Amino acid sequence: MNRDAIIAGRYRLEREVGRGAMGVVWRARDERLDRTVAVKQLLPDNSRDDAPFRSIVRAMREARVAARLKHPHAVTVYDVAEQDGTPFLVMEFLPSRPLTELLADDGPLPAGRVAELGAQIASALAAAHEDGILHRDVTPNNILITKDGQAKIADFGLSHATGEGTMTGDGLVVGTPAFLSPEVADGEEPGYPSDVFSLGSTLYTALEGAPPFGADGNQIALLKRVARGEITAPRATGPLTDVLLRLLRRDPGERPDMAEAERMLSAVADGRPAILAGTKRLPAPARRSRLPFAIAGGVVVAGGVLAGILLVDDAPDVPVAAPAAPAASAPAAKPMCEARYEVASRWPGGSEIRVSVRNSQDTRLTGWEVSWTLPPGTKIANLWNGSLAQDGDRVRVSEVDWNAVLPAGGTTTFGFIATTGDDGGDAPVAECRSS
Repeated sequence: MNRDAIIAGRYRLEREVGRGAMGVVWRARDERLDRTVAVKQLLPDNSRDDAPFRSIVRAMREARVAARLKHPHAVTVYDVAEQDGTPFLVMEFLPSRPLTELLADDGPLPAGRVAELGAQIASALAAAHEDGILHRDVTPNNILITKDGQAKIADFGLSHATGEGTMTGDGLVVGTPAFLSPEVADGEEPGYPSDVFSLGSTLYTALEGAPPFGADGNQIALLKRVARGEITAPRATGPLTDVLLRLLRRDPGERPDMAEAERMLSAVADGRPAILAGTKRLPAPARRSRLPFAIAGGVVVAGGVLAGILLVDDAPDVPVAAPAAPAASAPAAKPMCEARYEVASRWPGGSEIRVSVRNSQDTRLTGWEVSWTLPPGTKIANLWNGSLAQDGDRVRVSEVDWNAVLPAGGTTTFGFIATTGDDGGDAPVAECRSS
């Protein structure tokens, strides 16, 4: 297609402004409405004999999906047209550049700016999810930054909407490998949590300067690393890093939904606590981590679950008279609270740890504290949802205002980043006490 060509009798092509694997984007003039638009010429899949037909079907499907979404942080689709068997999508024209280009020119962005852009994109994706639409290729290249600094998500070409068929082919993994979620890289069907993970990967890249799994030119090796969930240890610390690690949890069931991701990112951008009262509690993992063994945060884990936790009540010692004769020992008192450690993700030299605290009483619990002894060389950083105190190698994590009171059988969570030394030592004894 050449400059000055007219598409569907009304869209005059002016100049090429972008090109990717799925198509070429032109700046064009809608001569009927006298406005500037972007026209995306979809490229055929030459690996199949029915490529032209599939391109047209794909364009129609993409147009139906994208046109359903009306959001200030999503690119608007106006029309779908066909010229000589080639499909074209007509969209709003945005003087902008991809986040990929911005990062290449300026390098990693400040945490506050990343949180601001992330909250905008999360708001658009949350609206899409609410309407039954998956994006399936959330990457820096599909995030456009306008001249006034706003972010917009583009290219729902890999989208799958409820009620729409897929045109990706049997057994084909779709999306950009460096930003895929582990479950998709492992061959599972993508879902809403997959978009959450890809958004986390994209924002991690904006903050750290590289994707969480690296950018290996060997795509098979990269996919294997993604499937294992072995992210590169983040260099940055702080509230945004805490949020990103929640989005990047290997188990899809442990990630927040997109609306919750938007709330957390907005809080970081505004300088507020990212984990607020009323925040959705993360469910217990539906499956164990595939990591065979790790030592993190003073916790020895096998298959992602703590080995050797001791749970006790903090009852005072009460003197009693010695019995006149041996008597049968009374059953041990049921602990008032229980704790469970899990590895949410792992990288060389560190891990993200999640701790679930459960009220095991039939009445409400008004406070709790979990303590353990750190093995030599282990350090804790970026604690969320708890208050940390440390005396030497003894660590205590207690409740904060909003999660202090637990109803009967109720749970809450806290988590942190653990860096490990060379000598992990034996499994520590962890104690959950009520106050």
